[in-house]
Amino acid sequence: MLMAAFMMNVSAQEAKKEPPKSPLTSAKNSFASVSYSQPSKRGRVIFGELVPYGQVWRTGANKSTDVTFSTDVIFAGKEVKKGTYALFTIPEENEWTVILNSVPAQKGAFEYDQNKDKNVLDVKEPVAKLNKEVEKFTISFEKDFMVFTWDKTQVKVPLKKK
Repeated sequence: MLMAAFMMNVSAQEAKKEPPKSPLTSAKNSFASVSYSQPSKRGRVIFGELVPYGQVWRTGANKSTDVTFSTDVIFAGKEVKKGTYALFTIPEENEWTVILNSVPAQKGAFEYDQNKDKNVLDVKEPVAKLNKEVEKFTISFEKDFMVFTWDKTQVKVPLKKK
């Protein structure tokens, strides 16, 4: 009887389980795919507060954002071999530094310091200010760009097959 009550309590707790606040999502084009956890704004000030300026950000939530190229690519004008990379950024008000690191699946930005010697490249890209707020952090692919959009901020990184 005690075991039955315990099992019912566990089942009730599982039924009440909320969806993750930053669900795992992905985007892809014909030669690249990205996997990341997607945080929401939820009324917070994002850039400069939740995501501090001048500090390495995992570019999403939870573990590192990982990008896979199925062929060699030109990423912001620089050659990158096919493979999977952790993607980090250093947001600033007017430009972001975008970093590809050869160690995918890092536990977050705190692991970056241990692995920064494995950076494949870092590039600076300008920030575009949007007129409307975007609730969920989104990475997408548009023609020849990988695009980061959240709040009223958008950063486009040129990306094409080699």
